Amino acid sequence: MKQISLRLGRFAVAAFAGFLCCSTMVLANSFADQAQQAQIRQAQAMQAQQTLQEPVSSVNWQQGGYGPIPTMAQGAGKDIRPFGAELFSGGFRGTRADGLNPDYRILPGDQITLRVWGAIDIDRILPVDAQGNIFIPSIGPVQVQGVSHNQLDSIVRNAVRKVYPDNVYVYTNLQGVQPVAVFVTGFVNKPGRYAGVPNDSILYFLDQASGIDEEQGSYRRIRLLRNGETLAKMDLYDFLLEGKLEHAQLQNGDTILVERRGPQIAVHGQVGRAYYYELNDDVLYGATLMQLAQLDAGASHALVRGQRANGPYANYQALEAFAELTIANGDEVVFVADRQADTIVVQLEGSYYGPSFFILPKNVTLHQLLDNIPVDQVIAETRSISIRRVSVAERQRESLLESLRRLETTYLGASSSTAEESAIRVREAELISAFVARAREVEPNGRLVVSHRDQLLDVRLQDGDIITIPERSDSILVSGEVYIPQASIFVPSMSAWDYIEAAGGFSQHADKRRVLIVRQNGEVRNARDVELRAGDEILVLPAVTTKNLQLASTLTQIIYQIAIAAKVALDI
Repeated sequence: MKQISLRLGRFAVAAFAGFLCCSTMVLANSFADQAQQAQIRQAQAMQAQQTLQEPVSSVNWQQGGYGPIPTMAQGAGKDIRPFGAELFSGGFRGTRADGLNPDYRILPGDQITLRVWGAIDIDRILPVDAQGNIFIPSIGPVQVQGVSHNQLDSIVRNAVRKVYPDNVYVYTNLQGVQPVAVFVTGFVNKPGRYAGVPNDSILYFLDQASGIDEEQGSYRRIRLLRNGETLAKMDLYDFLLEGKLEHAQLQNGDTILVERRGPQIAVHGQVGRAYYYELNDDVLYGATLMQLAQLDAGASHALVRGQRANGPYANYQALEAFAELTIANGDEVVFVADRQADTIVVQLEGSYYGPSFFILPKNVTLHQLLDNIPVDQVIAETRSISIRRVSVAERQRESLLESLRRLETTYLGASSSTAEESAIRVREAELISAFVARAREVEPNGRLVVSHRDQLLDVRLQDGDIITIPERSDSILVSGEVYIPQASIFVPSMSAWDYIEAAGGFSQHADKRRVLIVRQNGEVRNARDVELRAGDEILVLPAVTTKNLQLASTLTQIIYQIAIAAKVALDI
């Protein structure tokens, strides 16, 4: 079978097959105005205008790695929490240690089970006295304070065998531990005295105190005090980032002190999640912050804003330079993706030969790509090529939702002067509410018509475009308000009305004046204005059953809008 190109040309295109994902950021092209036309001819004119005009972008370029630097809106900083704030949501206070782990060190007040048999029999529960001893009958006092649970058995066995060296067996077990009361103070939400066991983590006690004060407390400067002396200094970032949190076993009367927050930097933009990060160093560098914040893969630059001694300060640097940049308390750092790509990725679907994805230079046009795509002219319907763009679908949906919002605002809040008028308003409100609920579920297809009078127009391709080359079809699809929606063989002598009659005729809800023809390329025409082609779809729109002429006109416009954007005849 002979393969031919869609057009002649020599423009070289690099093909790439095997891309796994086809949903990429795309440029915007406006379908919004066409949705507001009350007559089908006006909708057709708007479609033609779309094919000839260059689209206007509404894409958030910052998310795609291009364009202006994002800013933190006034008050947005209130939604950013300190890094680590999620620690204290009750996850530690509900799990209390029992003190019976091998590393627990014995304290006065603990209870020890002792069993000795052989040369002597002993079976007792012995308390650890204030001097840290247990008293074993016939043996005497044995010092166990500070001994780990794991070492307890060997310490006691050695003491017994000093008196009974032969034929003696010893078993020990920690029966229970003495609870401790620990003071939690400083910049916490509920300072107080909280009970636990000696080997509880400080996180248990901080959670008991409802966590650290997010506005003033430090997550990096926490001290464990005993008798007025600092026993340990702790940094919760070590626990958050590396799972490390080491401190001495707690004793009754210990104090956990949360100090005032240190220098703090607000970070957002191209990061996993926006946070306030607290920095420990006296001199703060960008590299320190980059080690803490989880940057997105595309992040390339950093914008720093803040205050200095001489007034407001701002700096914009690539990440390499930002690493050596000095930052200060209160700065706002916005990581952005600011590297522009030199290529775009487009996808082909339908009837053609070769790969499905192509990496192309920027500013490549549709004709330049198609010059290098081999097709079978007998099978491919080259007159009906179209482009699907995500941004077009987004604009179609935005326009539809705005029309629905205006519909609700205009009619659902209208007042009534009489009881009869009130009853009519209630029925209209029910009609509108049901229609709006169904209309909001419609997903526009984002189809961009790129032909005019059977001539393929040359448009600039954009990243993420999906180009459809449909196969020739021998059928006609009849859908919408007919009794038997069906597909039939195309017969040149039959009109749209003949196919509707073959589909059982118009349903009782059909609007016989509004029958649309949807071409394979996405073009929508009035059935009275065009001749049928193989592959067309006949779409019968529903009638609007209301005596309110203004409401009927508004609903009709939205029905047209849905039919053009999604090829759906939404019933009222």
